Amino acid sequence: MGRHREFDVGKALDAVLCVFWRKGYEGASYADLTEAAGVERPALYSAFGNKEAMFRQALARYYERHLDYVPAALELPTAREVAAHILRSAVDLNTRFADHRGCLVINGVLAGSDEAEPIRQALIEARAASEAQLRERFERAKAEGDLPETAKPDVLAAYLMAVLHGMAVQAKAGFSRDRLEAVAELALSTWPAGR
Repeated sequence: MGRHREFDVGKALDAVLCVFWRKGYEGASYADLTEAAGVERPALYSAFGNKEAMFRQALARYYERHLDYVPAALELPTAREVAAHILRSAVDLNTRFADHRGCLVINGVLAGSDEAEPIRQALIEARAASEAQLRERFERAKAEGDLPETAKPDVLAAYLMAVLHGMAVQAKAGFSRDRLEAVAELALSTWPAGR
């Protein structure tokens, strides 16, 4: 009969998430993870599996707890409102926590060792899925006349993602909230208008 877990798995996952957010996948050591979770390594393994499985669970938690503004944005009535809500929410998220700035989906692994390749691919797929959601929403906006006939929904989605990714990198590098808000507003000033 297994021993009863003596720690709150949800709180431990939140702590692990913050470590990955701050240090990235490869930068987060087991010592960092166990210290943040407040448990010994065997308990961490028992609760979450290996480091890759732990990161995947942390990533799911990140989407659930911190990127909930994206589905809400996709329901807004105009493409510009979608972009504005996502950009402004990203600025808030990227600068909200002094000890883990930026975005986990960007900070996780942009380049890494061969051992980190599965995580890098998972993050690439996550970013591609987000871009596909935006493209579909902008295709709908174009069909509804909210975007001009000349608009290219795939390019608009890629543009918005590029701005978001750049802002996340800048936030990680210490750019101020005011500076990132100015970047978001400049991006919105170029947004195409329909009829």
